[in-house]
Amino acid sequence: MKHFLTLKDYSKEEILEIIEIAVQIKKETKEKIFKDYMPKQTLGMIFEKSSTRTRVSFETGIYQLGGIGLFLSSNDIQLGRGEPICDTSRVISRMTDMIMIRNDSQEELEEFAFFSKVPIINGLTDKYHPVQLMADYITIKEHGLEDNIVAAYIGDGNNMTHSWLMLAAKLGFDLRIATPAGYEVDEDILNEALEFAKISGADITITNDPKAAVKDATVVTTDTWVSMGQEEEKEQRIKDFAGFIVDSKLMNLASDKAIFLHCLPAYRDYEVSEEVFEKFSETIFSEAENRLHAQKGIMVYLDRNRNND
Repeated sequence: MKHFLTLKDYSKEEILEIIEIAVQIKKETKEKIFKDYMPKQTLGMIFEKSSTRTRVSFETGIYQLGGIGLFLSSNDIQLGRGEPICDTSRVISRMTDMIMIRNDSQEELEEFAFFSKVPIINGLTDKYHPVQLMADYITIKEHGLEDNIVAAYIGDGNNMTHSWLMLAAKLGFDLRIATPAGYEVDEDILNEALEFAKISGADITITNDPKAAVKDATVVTTDTWVSMGQEEEKEQRIKDFAGFIVDSKLMNLASDKAIFLHCLPAYRDYEVSEEVFEKFSETIFSEAENRLHAQKGIMVYLDRNRNND
């Protein structure tokens, strides 16, 4: 069974195939053409963490594909009351056609997928956020930058950073990651990415200097420094991330063609200045919209390939 748990499981050709499907479906959507790619199919959506973009995009997406989304909060199902993951997986996967999960643990997601009879999609875990990177790549492509990606990620070494690592390592573009000391990416994930990079030709740089990372970059991106569950660390993180705000002074070091991306929610004047956010607001909200189309592409791809492995 083919799942969508992390980009490291996919080849360059497979990632670009999903992108192609998503771009075609977006074109159709803009022309008000809605094809039943997944007629009468049910997408189970399990949320252990709150969401805006992930819930709206998946629920809208499966509806536009001809199916229906079923919202399952951990407060509403037995998983939240201690039922083993393997049992929940074996039950829900017998009643639905595909499942999206947003939770705190990549390991638990993978356990759920192991016991599932249907494809599982990672809607965000502690380690990866692959659906966001598919939307980001579509946004980059729409700006004509896909053949000259020099990406600079400024901020925390978190699930978004890990996903950027895997996308760059698989597609073969340059990626520079700048984090404060002590907030670097997971070493095991970095080493995996570096192995993939040997094949793709990706140039991956890890630094604690945001200026060096942004110099001549064509894509600059960041994420919140205080994710869900880290609120108690907020004051310390604000101190530790001093100098890592993406402001106009930093953006001016990037290429003249550079775009700024943010997965949202954005906290102005923390990880990004109000000025930079508003300057690139159309790009950022197009990026958010592309979650809808990217995820339709993923669902259609998984549906087409559910029996190929």
